[in-house]
Amino acid sequence: MINLQDLDEDQRIAASAPRGPVCILAGAGTGKTRTITYRIAHLIDQGFVSPNRVLAVTFTSRAAGEMRHRLNLMGIGGVQARTFHAAARKQLLYFWPQVAGNLPWRLLDNKFQLVGRAVRGARLESQTEKVRDILGEIEWAKASLITPEQYPERLGNRTPPAPAEKVAEVYQRYENMKATPEGMLLDFDDLLLHTAGALENSPAVAEEFRQQYRSFVVDEYQDVTPLQQRVLDAWLGDRDDLTVVGDANQTIYSFTGATPNYLLNFSRKYPNATVVKLQRDYRSTPQVTGLANTVIGQARGRVAGTGLELEGMRPAGPEPEFAAYDDEPTEAREIAGRILTLIDQGVPASEIAVLYRINAQSAVFEQALSDAGIAYQVRGGEGFFTRPEIRQALSQLIRASQRDVDESDLVRLTQRTLVPLGLSSEEPTGAQERERWQSLNALVDLVRDLVAATPDLDLTGLLLKLRERQEEKHPPTVDGVTLASLHAAKGLEWDAVFLVGLVDSTLPISHAIKAGDEAIEEERRLFYVGVTRAREHLVCSWALARQEGGRKSRKRSRFLDGIVLDLASESGTPRSNRPQNCRVCGSVLHSAAEKVVGRCASCPIQADEQVFEALRTWRNDTAKRENKAAYMVFSNATLMAIAEMNPTNENELLSVPGVGPMKIENYGDEVLAVLGHR
Repeated sequence: MINLQDLDEDQRIAASAPRGPVCILAGAGTGKTRTITYRIAHLIDQGFVSPNRVLAVTFTSRAAGEMRHRLNLMGIGGVQARTFHAAARKQLLYFWPQVAGNLPWRLLDNKFQLVGRAVRGARLESQTEKVRDILGEIEWAKASLITPEQYPERLGNRTPPAPAEKVAEVYQRYENMKATPEGMLLDFDDLLLHTAGALENSPAVAEEFRQQYRSFVVDEYQDVTPLQQRVLDAWLGDRDDLTVVGDANQTIYSFTGATPNYLLNFSRKYPNATVVKLQRDYRSTPQVTGLANTVIGQARGRVAGTGLELEGMRPAGPEPEFAAYDDEPTEAREIAGRILTLIDQGVPASEIAVLYRINAQSAVFEQALSDAGIAYQVRGGEGFFTRPEIRQALSQLIRASQRDVDESDLVRLTQRTLVPLGLSSEEPTGAQERERWQSLNALVDLVRDLVAATPDLDLTGLLLKLRERQEEKHPPTVDGVTLASLHAAKGLEWDAVFLVGLVDSTLPISHAIKAGDEAIEEERRLFYVGVTRAREHLVCSWALARQEGGRKSRKRSRFLDGIVLDLASESGTPRSNRPQNCRVCGSVLHSAAEKVVGRCASCPIQADEQVFEALRTWRNDTAKRENKAAYMVFSNATLMAIAEMNPTNENELLSVPGVGPMKIENYGDEVLAVLGHR
């Protein structure tokens, strides 16, 4: 017997709703997977449907596996939980002989080579990023049920990566190439198209399928494309035993063809539908959900009409913080310092994330975390120096150093060298080309910073410094801080989240501003997704200039209007960016480690070296015993601060920068014993 008392009131209503159409509008952190799992279990437990008659559709294999695991823990096996494509492939393998006879087919799991041939056949440039952008455009068109002939007229506000007629030509050539003498090649979208076609055009196939599957569940329904909806309609026929769950406020994949319209129109399509809102957020504190509600409450358009308002169910936590910095390097260093403090207060590094809009933003934070001795991993993308375009760029600069080139202006030399790799004066329109362009621009900015710091630098010296930057990176580790784009962060959560780089033209991104209101609102939803990743600690920050000493011409993101008041103090210095001075010489401190110790790295150490070594030996032994990285017990900078301040009791120890109550609870007595005060 399934115990629905394990659910809250709204979850229980959704799980126990009668057979038929059910729409669950589930906000971030409200337990949607738990709810639909219990609904499936309840329908089976009450005898409304057999387990092998249920088809649950998710958007990732991981989510499908999680659903099967939860059902198995409840003693229920046999439910089919698959992605749209996995379900369609299985069905097509079974039904293909009935609809296509002996015509062989095989799955085309790598479309790039075929699209590349089609691009060259249409006499377009065939660089890797251009091919990927056109491939993405073909995938969008197929997901949107747009044929090659219809493509130029159905673009709307979408900016194609090449002239629309040329993209249509490539699209048609690609489709033609899939018919081979050996049989048909089907891509993943074709699996859906042919599955829908088989059910729509063959009554025998439709009857056999519908006898097998009686009840359907679709997760993340806001991300369904027209093609996926066509398959779902074919699966259902004239039946309505369908449960969908989604959150229109988290629609962030419109560029792939996804649309929240099917979710928003559900009760129109099924007037007898049960519609339930899940708004109790078990992930985040009331302070985090309060900000999330404010962000999405300013949204405009149909999506804003869902009316979901999150209620944070965790105990009260700190208020979200907002910080303006003079420039990006300062922003990155300060964030690294705050991360050190959180780690010293007991927050695991793996429970901290730095989230940004575009992957090129990771470089400055990778450097700052490395400088602070903080391990990190880049999720949903490669580390800056391991990206293909950066490796190619460094190779080109090495070749330039072997030729007789003018080294009087290394920045201009770098720019000229990178032009053939995709560094143009204007930002490209294609997503892949744009990401490459952003990375190359970030490399030019890095060169500019290095030249500014060392005016007499030559090309050989520049390459050495770039190599040093590359080698100083920590390898990715699951125990480290996560660096990720906002898109890659969807579906994840952390105790502490830093949303960085919140300036107009980055969030919302520049091409969304050009595209108009609809694209800008999707960027707002992306910001909302970022906010709702945080369980307890949330910091939103932005830099007024890109580089140190640069003109402070940037404007913070428009999504913070009405949320953040003017951060400037009476002296004109941002409150979050007031300088911290060395307690020895009075100079302004810069690095995160200096701020923890409270003095310049060049000032004399005020600690007994034997005391520091004793603390470090204790720290290393403790880390080994607890099977964790040494810095997760205490960082070297914090140990030095403890050694210099020599606290004699817990209150004095608590006053050391970076030592929080959890560290006192876990290690206070041991530290004081090492210092000889126990």
